[in-house]
Amino acid sequence: MTVPDRGVVIVGAGHAGGTAAALLRQYGYDKPVVLIGEEPLIPYQRPPLSKAWLKGEADGDSLALRPLEFYAEQDIDLRLGVEVTGIDRTARSVSLSDGAALAYDHLILATGARARLLDVPGADLVGVHVLRTAADAEAIKAQLGQGRTLAVVGGGYVGLEVAASARALGAEVVVLEREPRLLARVACDVLSTFFQTYHEDRGVRFELAADVTGFVGHGPRVAGVTLADGRTIPCDSAVVGVGAIPNDALAVAAGLKVEGGILVDLEARTSDPAIFAIGDVTRRPMPIYDRLFRMESVPNALEQAKQAASAITGRPAPAGETPWQWSDQYDLKLQIAGYPFDSDRIVVRGDPATASFAVFHLSGDKLQAVEAINAPPEFMMGRKLIGERRAVDGEKLADKAVSMKEVGA
Repeated sequence: MTVPDRGVVIVGAGHAGGTAAALLRQYGYDKPVVLIGEEPLIPYQRPPLSKAWLKGEADGDSLALRPLEFYAEQDIDLRLGVEVTGIDRTARSVSLSDGAALAYDHLILATGARARLLDVPGADLVGVHVLRTAADAEAIKAQLGQGRTLAVVGGGYVGLEVAASARALGAEVVVLEREPRLLARVACDVLSTFFQTYHEDRGVRFELAADVTGFVGHGPRVAGVTLADGRTIPCDSAVVGVGAIPNDALAVAAGLKVEGGILVDLEARTSDPAIFAIGDVTRRPMPIYDRLFRMESVPNALEQAKQAASAITGRPAPAGETPWQWSDQYDLKLQIAGYPFDSDRIVVRGDPATASFAVFHLSGDKLQAVEAINAPPEFMMGRKLIGERRAVDGEKLADKAVSMKEVGA
């Protein structure tokens, strides 16, 4: 009697999970692969949701990672609109919301993260949105246009991207940020000031050090945002962008090690050797900085998908990558490499007034991070230098007359 192959079950059909499924086949894996997603759409790109989708320039088909036919051609069992409700580590099986159960040799958790909600009165009013899925983006898009006012709660990258898209559609926009400056948790003062000025020049209004205490409605629909200072900011709709929480409940219930995300190693393996975790849900080693960190980016999702697929198929582990991410706002392309951990100084290269410059974060003579606005050479060489951990001459870095190639020589 032969025992059927169990194969790989992937929980989460986003960028990480969809890529892992494709890589397993690319790397020669010939056992069953099941890809399970809660949304009805096939795996799609999420970064354009706050940009191209809101502006009506993209939809589910154009953002699909791969066409529907790909999954059948590659013998990937794609199950959409289904939720995994539990993991039995002893039996190596998962239970599904439709009553089915699936056995696995290896399980990959790619469950992502969910939007952090505001626990304030009125947060459940119609017209108060978060942005994590295509359905969220479609609901927000329906509220934008001439004569409409959007309140964005949270001055982070997603909030600013939504603000830029809303302005492109003619809506009035007010951004409400609890901290005294924009991007306070993720960027330096130079970048905060630049983005605030750039948005204000295009009609966005900002309320900084603004503590949101609730939402008020006209009937069931939102009509304003209340602040701790007693003011009410009128709006027709609101988008809350105040961070994300890893979807680690399955891992917690299964007894895996979880500390601000599912803990994994550089193979994306969890505390259970048969279970991997990839993408936004993980807290992973960052050898460059000698620490653990939870990253929310497409490049991280792709890197960990490679790690897990390589480990499962017995391939050599892929080379480590310098973390990076990006943000598009108006005609600005912000590219970020690394994280400014332990930085003790910054070097600005170029003039922010030209909307083409870079901010380098150094710890001693080691480059920790670079934030580059419309400056691809600075980003690319900065990313290389961060990964190589070589000494960098700060004076050359600041001097535009010295090419980035010379800086890196």
